[in-house]
Amino acid sequence: MNPNPWKAVGLVANREISTRLRNKAFIVTTLATVVILAALAILVSLLGGKDKPFTVGVTSSTSALATPLEASAKSLDIKVDTRTVDESAGRDQVAAGKLSALLVGDGSTVHVVVHKSLDQKLGNALHVLAGNLALQQQVTSLGGDPAAVRAAIASASVTTDVITPPHKYNAENLVIGIIAGILIYMSLMLNGQAVAQGVVEEKSSRVVELLLAAVRPWQLMAGKVAGIGVVGLIQMVVVGGVGVAVGLATGALSISASAAAGTVIWLVVWFLLGFLMYALAFAAVAALVSRQEDVNGVVAPVLMFVIVGYVLGVSILPSDPGNGTLAVMSMIPTFAPTLMPMRLAMGGVPAWQALIAVVGTAAMIPLLVWASGRIYRNAVMRSGARIKLRDAWSPV
Repeated sequence: MNPNPWKAVGLVANREISTRLRNKAFIVTTLATVVILAALAILVSLLGGKDKPFTVGVTSSTSALATPLEASAKSLDIKVDTRTVDESAGRDQVAAGKLSALLVGDGSTVHVVVHKSLDQKLGNALHVLAGNLALQQQVTSLGGDPAAVRAAIASASVTTDVITPPHKYNAENLVIGIIAGILIYMSLMLNGQAVAQGVVEEKSSRVVELLLAAVRPWQLMAGKVAGIGVVGLIQMVVVGGVGVAVGLATGALSISASAAAGTVIWLVVWFLLGFLMYALAFAAVAALVSRQEDVNGVVAPVLMFVIVGYVLGVSILPSDPGNGTLAVMSMIPTFAPTLMPMRLAMGGVPAWQALIAVVGTAAMIPLLVWASGRIYRNAVMRSGARIKLRDAWSPV
């Protein structure tokens, strides 16, 4: 008596789950990934993930430049703190790294002492200060009022009408997006190929003949995909959850807990969609061969879609997160599992784009179940040389 169809799928899935969860390579890989992410979060926290303010020393002769310097730095979105010190002590503090720079002289010009070189950002602020100081001296020499000129310059502004306000990306979101892309990419590559290798292993060892005596081909394929998918999902949740938790606990991540949870949820969603789509394709093409050494050749065309999406994402999105071409590609099912998680973690993705990507990818899965099931059914029992896709599409 044949078992219930879905019960048979469950039995195959349980076999895959129990086998792979006990696999030492899986345990070691998961633990190593968690340790690496935790170490990175702690390192970022220790080194300081945010820009630290510059501390500039001023002497009694240059103390009048302290407030203008802080104002010049603020206009450039640079944080500068000033500290009044004796010149001799200040030079020692610069040499010891306790001061970023020391303003010396009589205050009529910007003369700065640094340890080895002047930081570019701090240099920009000092250049603005020098320009303002020169302007004030010229105004004074012409009989004008420098205070009135400063007030007029400070009150001057540009009025801008924005039709579509751009999304403001920050460095932290960009890093989270790249990490999300790497996790998805690794999971699809490792777990997708595990499906392909499992199919060929059972086929080459003739185990598949025993299994197909009890279950149907589509049940075996669906159970294998479901089982490996559950294992991959467990790994994704553990790695992503621990990484976010450690990042929040150490202060390496300053995003809210709800935003962090949203990132993990989107990772899970896109892993499930991407894995189901690609794993079905991997299972189908792997059934075309009977030797492990032939697996890479048949899965390469499928892997190219994963690799192209990932490479384009990590290459372009960090410098151009609003790239229009990648925005379009991220809505195409074959590229969505790698590109859309990156964009969502970075932020600024319109809801309709995310919806199109999810619906389109989800719609591909039933089609792949039918097409991959047909190829798998017709090819999995054929041994020997590699089977052509055209021949596998037609029954024996």
